[in-house]
Amino acid sequence: MPSKLSSKYLQAIRHDDSLPIEEEAVNLWMKDLDNNFRWVLRPILQLVFAVLLHIVWFIKRLPLPQFSAHQFLQKTICWFCTHFVSPEANLLILRHFATESNILNFLAENTNHEHRVDLYPKTINDMLHNTFVNHDEELFECFIKLGKSNTSNLSKIPQENQWSSWQAINMDEFSITRKKTQILDFETSHALFMCLFCFLLKKDEYRDAINGFNLDQSIAIRIGRIIDDSSLTEYAYNKYPQYLLGPWNLGQRFLMHGFFTEHLYAKLNELRLNELRYNEQQNK
Repeated sequence: MPSKLSSKYLQAIRHDDSLPIEEEAVNLWMKDLDNNFRWVLRPILQLVFAVLLHIVWFIKRLPLPQFSAHQFLQKTICWFCTHFVSPEANLLILRHFATESNILNFLAENTNHEHRVDLYPKTINDMLHNTFVNHDEELFECFIKLGKSNTSNLSKIPQENQWSSWQAINMDEFSITRKKTQILDFETSHALFMCLFCFLLKKDEYRDAINGFNLDQSIAIRIGRIIDDSSLTEYAYNKYPQYLLGPWNLGQRFLMHGFFTEHLYAKLNELRLNELRYNEQQNK
């Protein structure tokens, strides 16, 4: 099968920098798109597991005893990532922990709140501790601690942006041991994970997790007020957090959440570097 990067469209998006995104993230995504299995297995598996997900979702919402198995869930995911998920997809997953942690820490730090997120795994095994469940809970905890986004909160914002909690992403710090069996692309891997998450989380835990994406718009609004850039809301595909959704179209919403954090991380990191250069010039 010829390389998909020979497509004129893929060449175009490879060079389009209209939306902020780091070169490393673009390269990983282009390699993921060039995965032959993505174009053969993904449509079939997404259909099968989407049907299965809705069946599991229905069963979990019946008046039956609720159960969860967080540790087993995380061990299974890490084992699957180690043996079957492509290195590019694994690196995108690890980057996502870091991008969202930085965004939430910037938001808290620049509104004078103490809550910090420390989820920066560098290997697949690190995700046994910096888990996906913790990832969701930290997002909710951040919003609980932030409270209302009103004029009184905005008046507490310091004149200069604060970056002490920011950890710039260095791809050399990530470590993935490549295996010949690691063939599955990002979206196919997520299709396989969806049912497992739904089955091994309590019904409200899973409902909250798949609706947490809708806080993207709120994050963009709040950070846009801090840096005086209302255009950030254009990055958010997932919106209106009061409107709770089920598992329909979950794969796309999950993927767009990942793009949102990459775009916003790149925007903020560019701002951080510009401020750093400006301060260095002023100190000369």
